[in-house]
Amino acid sequence: MIVEQNFTLTNGLRLKNRIVKAATSETMGDRNGNPTTALFNLYRNLAEGGTGLIISGNVMVERSARGEFGNVVVDQDSNIELLTSWAKSVENHGSHFLLQLNHPGRQAPKTLNSKPVAPSAIAMTGPNAFAFNPPRALKIMEIKEIVQKFAQAAELAETAGFSGVEIHAAHGYLLNQFLSPAVNRRHDQYGGSLANRMRIVIEIYEAIRARTRSNFTVAIKLNAADFTPNGFMAEESLKVMQELAKRGIDLIEISGGSYENPKMMGNGQGATFIEYARMAKQTVDTPIIVTGGFRTAEGIKTALSSGDTDLIGLARPLILQPDLPEKLINGKMQPVKLHHFSTGWSWLDHRVGSLIGLAYYEQQMARLANGKPIKQPRTAWPILLEAVEEQGLQALIPRRR
Repeated sequence: MIVEQNFTLTNGLRLKNRIVKAATSETMGDRNGNPTTALFNLYRNLAEGGTGLIISGNVMVERSARGEFGNVVVDQDSNIELLTSWAKSVENHGSHFLLQLNHPGRQAPKTLNSKPVAPSAIAMTGPNAFAFNPPRALKIMEIKEIVQKFAQAAELAETAGFSGVEIHAAHGYLLNQFLSPAVNRRHDQYGGSLANRMRIVIEIYEAIRARTRSNFTVAIKLNAADFTPNGFMAEESLKVMQELAKRGIDLIEISGGSYENPKMMGNGQGATFIEYARMAKQTVDTPIIVTGGFRTAEGIKTALSSGDTDLIGLARPLILQPDLPEKLINGKMQPVKLHHFSTGWSWLDHRVGSLIGLAYYEQQMARLANGKPIKQPRTAWPILLEAVEEQGLQALIPRRR
């Protein structure tokens, strides 16, 4: 069965199967931005379930720019011993571990950052805009500094023993903001043409390569499209992939959307971005990960056997069933049902529905880390109450993984 076949990247990294644990927002870092015992336990349990490649949730490269409460930060002030313990948490189970490196840009909640930065001083729009302060435009010197912060974080990840990093250039975060002409209105070498808008992404990739060994895996998460007017479109995304492929990127994960128009959640009817992945496979030889929408063994097997994707990314299903890869390989996987919780008030659900979902899965990851069974409450109220108790009003700020 193709799911259980190993897969080797061009840099020599050998994955024991085709299942990837995609990034999920854990919010389990301590007050200093270091990983905790809870994170070690969570990732050990995920590795025990048989996943071949594991990608962490958001790890920030700058302490003054965090996307959410509880983010791990990797910089010169990080505790390398704790990072090493986190990397080692999966090693006894044959899994490989990538840190997802990110900078939120203008998607830094106002509770965490009073003066966010972005390519241009373009404020957020849409129903989630209330949670974010208008950004100021980055200076060229600051852009160069951010490039080096990504590279430094990757170098520290390698020192700690991680197999590689994933550059987060999707979901409306800073690098996606540079790629999007709707947000990037610059008139210098970082704005205007696609070649200029992708410049920071290319510079980060090349800076990471310059500071890490050749067998250190460098992946990227890219939007297929932003699904916003005049935003980053599929044709441009494919061109970015081509430029990265020419330079030797090891993996490309496909996703899409932003806070202004979230599209990255699967609807249970199939893989959200599989058609785009099919186009990508015809464009580049780089291995592709498709994440989102996989709920059945048949859907996973079909996507892999068709050659539309090389690897399958699973996020919420793995939180509910950490041993899902083993069940899939042994022919015992049952269709995964993701729960949608309601407060009973449609207007409130519309306002905080996405928060309820994120909070629920964060809470289940905490339970998994503590060896407790998954909870399935009947309504959203226990989820909301627990979130506010844990994080205060910060829990009501929109977030993305």
